Amino acid sequence: MANLVTCRSLAKSFGAQSLFNGVDLVVSGGDKIGLIGPNGSGKSTLLKIVCGLEEQDEGTILLQKHVRLSYLAQADHFDDERSCADNLLQALEGSDFDSTERLHRVRSLLSRAEFEDIDVPVAKLSGGWRKRLAICRSLLTGPDVLVMDEPTNHLDIEGILWLEELLKSGLHEGPKAFLLVSHDRRFLENCTNRIIELSASYPSGSFEVNGNYSQFLEEREKVIQLQAENEVRLSNKVRRETEWLRRGPKARTTKARYRIDEAYRLQDQLTEVKTRNRAGGSVQLDFDSTGRKTKKLLEAVGLTMGYDGQNLFSDLDILLTPGSRLGLLGRNGCGKSTLMKILAAGGDDNSSGPDSGSIRKADNVQIASFDQNREQIDPTVTLKRALSPEGDSVVFQGRSLHVVSWAKKFLFNVDQLETPVAQLSGGEQARILLANLMKRPADILLLDEPTNDLDIPSLNMLEESLLDFPGALVLVTHDRFLLDRVCDNLIGFDGKGGVAYYADYTQWLDDLKTSDSLQETNKKEKPKSKKSSGKKPGRLSYMDQREYDTMEERITEGELGIEELQARMESPEVVADSSQLAECWQQLEELKARVEDLYERWDELEAKKES
Repeated sequence: MANLVTCRSLAKSFGAQSLFNGVDLVVSGGDKIGLIGPNGSGKSTLLKIVCGLEEQDEGTILLQKHVRLSYLAQADHFDDERSCADNLLQALEGSDFDSTERLHRVRSLLSRAEFEDIDVPVAKLSGGWRKRLAICRSLLTGPDVLVMDEPTNHLDIEGILWLEELLKSGLHEGPKAFLLVSHDRRFLENCTNRIIELSASYPSGSFEVNGNYSQFLEEREKVIQLQAENEVRLSNKVRRETEWLRRGPKARTTKARYRIDEAYRLQDQLTEVKTRNRAGGSVQLDFDSTGRKTKKLLEAVGLTMGYDGQNLFSDLDILLTPGSRLGLLGRNGCGKSTLMKILAAGGDDNSSGPDSGSIRKADNVQIASFDQNREQIDPTVTLKRALSPEGDSVVFQGRSLHVVSWAKKFLFNVDQLETPVAQLSGGEQARILLANLMKRPADILLLDEPTNDLDIPSLNMLEESLLDFPGALVLVTHDRFLLDRVCDNLIGFDGKGGVAYYADYTQWLDDLKTSDSLQETNKKEKPKSKKSSGKKPGRLSYMDQREYDTMEERITEGELGIEELQARMESPEVVADSSQLAECWQQLEELKARVEDLYERWDELEAKKES
């Protein structure tokens, strides 16, 4: 298939800082490209260059004739006073579509994005729904190549799953290809078929693998290993040549001049390889704990909280012990951050307390909080003062460190220390918050969206440090990879005041879908009596209700399996083979028994519901 976009030898610098050099990029039909790399490697700049929004310093970009590109920026800009539909119609002004086609496109996309009210003003939308609207706008003109910069930012887990489904099906009815920047590893795993990493760690400045994120990790590990082995070989060569050079002037005859030049060339080559192998370092995260062994650090009983007449959660019990790692799941605005503030206050602040319920914490327990709100950093102060407000040193784990050494632990350069915080990127500001959090010994860590704006190397280090933290952890994040790896227990919010514990986020999503489906059914079908008011669980436990909701589907699958086995047993090739016939008969008997057990269990659950 012909290339839609071809980029050759692209280079870009800002002042003395080189972002990338000699980058080649080809986008063809069917490509689902994920662009990754450490903060500051130039990913967002490269996207803007591809879309013609910024000029490259060197290199060329060739577009297939009549190819259309659409760009989704990290930040969205809308007319907040106008409705969702009006904002999209405004984006189509000047297009070749007539008024009927424009309206059809707008309504179709908003319906696909699951907007219930397309006339609501954008000002009333949450960050997640604004992002959905921005994604809809990027698809309005039917682009051939969709270019997206951090499309999962501000989306909750349901929103990310919606976007994944959109991108999986989109190449059949929408863009022919897409190119996106993302730090969401599970999203990259599910949606891409090609990964490109921009990094000074590679000789060409980038590394590309055809495959998803896990395949990329496997191939990158091989490359990194080869580069490390190359450094060892070069070091041995340089050592031998250096020893030869030191033998004295007798060895340095004119006949050996080529060897002298080769020795110096090897030294330069070794320096380049060492620099490359140590480029793109990772943040040194190590949360400090008090080391206390108290069994109960914090116990909350019957927490209930509402806001503006809406119940956020009720009768919630939480027990935090050393080593416990609790994740909070829920749609935007469901009360996760409110619960975090209540736990942070620990019952000491009435203004931040729950409507009802109690919190009891161990004596002198230390709680450290990470707030997703960047406003807790004064944007007017310099990086140096943000990292070390008291002077030129910080105290970490009982040791005094100079602010320069402290800054380097979080990948800041010395020449950045006098830079105002307002001029730093979102990822850099997140690293400041993590640095300040690390200075405080804690028994309990409360982290509200700590992954926002962090690059993948920083995310990996965050995971390792949280796994090593001996105290209790409460984590709010939409990063499914982080949730799966770190948290051993989850609390899910249904957005209607209900909360429950779950083993993983897929359980919570299934429960949420069931609840939404029942609510939709109740809207369409007016109940004739209390007895016929739907399947809403009342007397069934959570696990029983989940089992009940899937019972009919499981029985249907079993009965279909019985029919298939019976048909197979009647086929000539099976009838003629006694071993195959016996195997099919045994499978048939086992499946019949299993279906019979399912019917009996269904009757038991029905009886429970009616009792």
